Amino acid sequence: MQIGLVGLGRMGGNMARRLARGGHTVVAWDQNAAAVSALGADAIVGASSIDDLVARLDRPRAVWIMVPAGDPTEQTVNALATRLEADDTIIDGGNSYYKDDVRRARSLRARGVPYVDGGTSGGVWGAERGYCLMIGGPDEAVSRLTPVFRTLAPGQGDVTPTPRRHATGTAHEGFLHCGPVGAGHFVKMIHNGIEYGLMQAYAEGFDLLRNASSEALPEDARYDLNLADIAEVWRRGSVVGSWLLDLAAIALAQDPMLDRFAGRVADSGEGRWTVIAAIEESVPAEAITTALFTRFRSRRDHTFAERMLSALRAQFGGHVES
Repeated sequence: MQIGLVGLGRMGGNMARRLARGGHTVVAWDQNAAAVSALGADAIVGASSIDDLVARLDRPRAVWIMVPAGDPTEQTVNALATRLEADDTIIDGGNSYYKDDVRRARSLRARGVPYVDGGTSGGVWGAERGYCLMIGGPDEAVSRLTPVFRTLAPGQGDVTPTPRRHATGTAHEGFLHCGPVGAGHFVKMIHNGIEYGLMQAYAEGFDLLRNASSEALPEDARYDLNLADIAEVWRRGSVVGSWLLDLAAIALAQDPMLDRFAGRVADSGEGRWTVIAAIEESVPAEAITTALFTRFRSRRDHTFAERMLSALRAQFGGHVES
């Protein structure tokens, strides 16, 4: 299948390579011309502009966008909307807010251009491992794009089987049409919210292991533990095993004290949107919310609130800061 791809960053470039290896023809464009020329595969055609990309695609066209969420995605969708024709399809594979998908699809519907949102998980490893895809959009457009989704997805892989003997669909292949426009990014948003909580649990657990040697503990209850070895043994047969734990094991093997990291943790939006969804649905999401707030805290020195707490302790109890 032929497909256009706009955005050749860490994920977009690898997606282009995986598609080309899978027998698809990719027409690719990025604002950085060097990113286009760096792809180098015979099945990847470099475009010089969005106009050139659209002109090189056969109708009905399909253009996959892999640019940062927010204004870059908005500008790219708008640019394509004025150039594409009825029955051409726009696929947003970034981390857009699902309500933005609904708005964009409504606008594009008047032009007869289907809009598909593709929640994409796999990061920089996706070229080899494949991408877990959570898809929203109209049935006909999603069905037409299924060969692309199937190539990008990891396939059945070596995972623990579940008793889904009579299940239909494609979830077992690593991609799923979740529902109408917005459903894909909604599922990906919750996926990333869960990721926040899982990462926080691992981080706190390894912090406890690291501080087991503290001199504040009784001497006979101190343990000088090898965190890299613990991460490695947990990867084998443990109920807390996961790809995130695999990545933790790699990080600890490379840098046991994680000295090259300052500990300032960014959030890219999905965690905030997940908490907003929890409020809108009146669903308690304590772990995810706390994980998000911990990321906020990691980017600050002592806050005014903490200084106020210290001042109040001094006022009512004469407590001195240690």
